[in-house]
Amino acid sequence: MKQINQIYINGEFVTPHGKEVMDLINPVTEQVAAQVRLADETDTRQAIAAAKAAYPAFSRSTKAQRIHYLQQLHDAVLARADELETVMSAEYGGSLAMVRGTVARASGAFSQAIKLLNDYDFVRQVGRAKVVMEPLGVVGLITPWNANYGFICNKMATALAAGSTVVIKPSELSSVQTRLLTECLHGAGLPAGVFNIITGRGDVVGAEMTRHPDIAKISFTGSTLVGKTIARDAVDTLKRVTLELGGKSPNILLPDADLAKAIPLALAVGTMNNGQACIAGTRLLVPEQRLEEVKTHLLRAVADIHVGDPTQEETQIGPLVTAKQYARVQHYIRLGIEEGAELLCGGEGRPEGLSRGYFVKPTVFVNVTPEMTIAREEIFGPVLSVLTYRSIEEAVQMANNTVYGLQAYVSGENRQQAREVASQIVAGRVFVNGMYDAPDAPFGGFKQSGLGREFGTYGLEAYLEPKTLIDDE
Repeated sequence: MKQINQIYINGEFVTPHGKEVMDLINPVTEQVAAQVRLADETDTRQAIAAAKAAYPAFSRSTKAQRIHYLQQLHDAVLARADELETVMSAEYGGSLAMVRGTVARASGAFSQAIKLLNDYDFVRQVGRAKVVMEPLGVVGLITPWNANYGFICNKMATALAAGSTVVIKPSELSSVQTRLLTECLHGAGLPAGVFNIITGRGDVVGAEMTRHPDIAKISFTGSTLVGKTIARDAVDTLKRVTLELGGKSPNILLPDADLAKAIPLALAVGTMNNGQACIAGTRLLVPEQRLEEVKTHLLRAVADIHVGDPTQEETQIGPLVTAKQYARVQHYIRLGIEEGAELLCGGEGRPEGLSRGYFVKPTVFVNVTPEMTIAREEIFGPVLSVLTYRSIEEAVQMANNTVYGLQAYVSGENRQQAREVASQIVAGRVFVNGMYDAPDAPFGGFKQSGLGREFGTYGLEAYLEPKTLIDDE
């Protein structure tokens, strides 16, 4: 059994002061695969102190120096891409396609940050004033388990590009992945203290980071409930916060949508990452007059989905991350049935042929109404709710009838109409006729899906503060 007994502070792997040990369960076998010793408040303070000590020199580094560091980080992660993929698949249960994409985005985050630095002007003339964009200070990065490498590397790359030093608290559920990634990042040879990685509980390490006066900003990706707690606790020291939170993304199929294309896409975006994605399009809004067609296409498409061993190429959906997450999704499936939704396919229990592991049947409910729980709450599993509308105006109203506003999707053959509908949806990102990679474009949510933006120039400036200098000339 693998033992994770070290954290990373001030350029060194060190034994945590914390004593709590956590079992990590393989989601396919349901057996203990590793154990991790968790950091505590003392470890957190030491990591913050290391980042604070490294900040004065690093914040004065030149663009060229930071670009060099970012290139070293990119190369170090890319060099061990195969290992990173293997470990992620084993610990997390993501499909090979998902894992490969995540690892590619992890190394690519540093390339994107280099591009940003090359193009970004930190000093601007505004009338008589010179405006200097300055780094915030020590930044706390709190990342989730559902795409561990990508979240760590994107947040870290952007903060370092801005000239801040960082303390990273990854999810304890991703400890084996985090250990390997930390080895990669350590190999890049950055100055000690510029980045520190401490695995621990959110209510211990995350809470200490949020209240500590030497942390200038928190960037958090995770649940809306935790995000609200961070926002409240950050007020005492007026920390800047970037919060990328939950979602209940609508996917509108317009009356002229080509179902042969739109339904496979709807299943792909609705069940991505085994359904464990805040951007998943889990509310499928379809014209009432086309419901029977939609049901036929959905049944055909779901039948083609392979659920099983995530290390196999043909697998599209692997297991959920933990027994707790599995139980949560089963609960929502039961609620859907109890509240009167029609179960088109899937349902409770594991898929046929799988006697163990946290596998969930790809589940589709039809005749779902907006007030049903499965239409309102984020399930975080491969469960799709189909709602019907009678007019495009009603479809837009239904799409926006949510406390969330992270992402949305629109499909239709009339592109101008699809774009007009997309422009009316209250969400941080809206995709028309597909889902595309846009690493330069801002990402984040409206309403209770978060505060602030990540990626590109908008993401970089979330780690900068403008200073105005005016003199007598």
